[in-house]
Amino acid sequence: MLTIPPIRIPAIMRSRLMLETVSELVAASQWLDKQVMILMRPQGDSQWRTRFYASDGPDSIDMVMNGEADIAICNPGGVLGMALRGRGPYKKPLPLRSLMVIPQFDQLGFAVTAKTGLKTLGDLKRTRYPLRISLRGQPDHSIHLVCNHVLSAYGMTLDDIVSWGGKLVYTEGMPSGPDRLGAVERGELDSVWDEALPRWTPQSLKLGMRYLSVDEPQLKSLEADGLMRAAITDAEYPGIGPDVWTIDFSGWPVFCLESASDEMVYNFCAALDNRKSLVPWEGGDGPLPLERLCKDSKDGPLYLPLHPGAERYWRERGYLS
Repeated sequence: MLTIPPIRIPAIMRSRLMLETVSELVAASQWLDKQVMILMRPQGDSQWRTRFYASDGPDSIDMVMNGEADIAICNPGGVLGMALRGRGPYKKPLPLRSLMVIPQFDQLGFAVTAKTGLKTLGDLKRTRYPLRISLRGQPDHSIHLVCNHVLSAYGMTLDDIVSWGGKLVYTEGMPSGPDRLGAVERGELDSVWDEALPRWTPQSLKLGMRYLSVDEPQLKSLEADGLMRAAITDAEYPGIGPDVWTIDFSGWPVFCLESASDEMVYNFCAALDNRKSLVPWEGGDGPLPLERLCKDSKDGPLYLPLHPGAERYWRERGYLS
């Protein structure tokens, strides 16, 4: 009788099996659980020693600060800029450092219908226009933190807009959806506030919408808080007209505590370098361009100083000069 030997999967393969399976699941459109938390420890240890959090929002900052995550991701980088300075919801400067940044150029868009007559956020406050606004339904998304902070530079809040007759509608999904820009087209709403402009600005312009600029005094105040200004230009989005100055929403910095172990951070960078050809990225074929990811750029501002362990690795390997 034929004897089939048992399949044996050593410890390293068991971990690899799980990681590869999760990698496939998060790429599947029908799989809704996209955020990943990876916990690592010595075999048989009772405590998890290292935690990596693949997030997209400001909750990652809290998790790194309270020790629930050692290395995490946040979008946009401007939220980390605020945390570094102790501005907005952060009551004191936080000791955070960057390992690298995943580049993605983006801006914050305050789109309104032309019939509102508004051109800047200052006009909104001055006229107390009863704006009916579509906002992202995800409650912990960075869009809400950043929008609220921009409004605070004017001394106003979303509640103020409601108090003078406006309306806030929180809807799941991107602005291009039928209950967001679709609602504007039907006349049910007259404004959409969101990021990810490449995915919906061309459609909004076809509806005749315009984008409110952030006024210069407020831009300067927000820059002092750690945010950066960015222009929405006609070259990027034909039909915008003159440049619209707003807040940068670029980049996905990978970050940790300033006190994080140099060895852990160095090894993280080395592991990424070894697997750079396996990580998909927007903007081109081939391996991750690490020479771009470890330094400031228009589409990937770091917002934080590099952690010493990360800077040492990138310099040793020639990614930083």
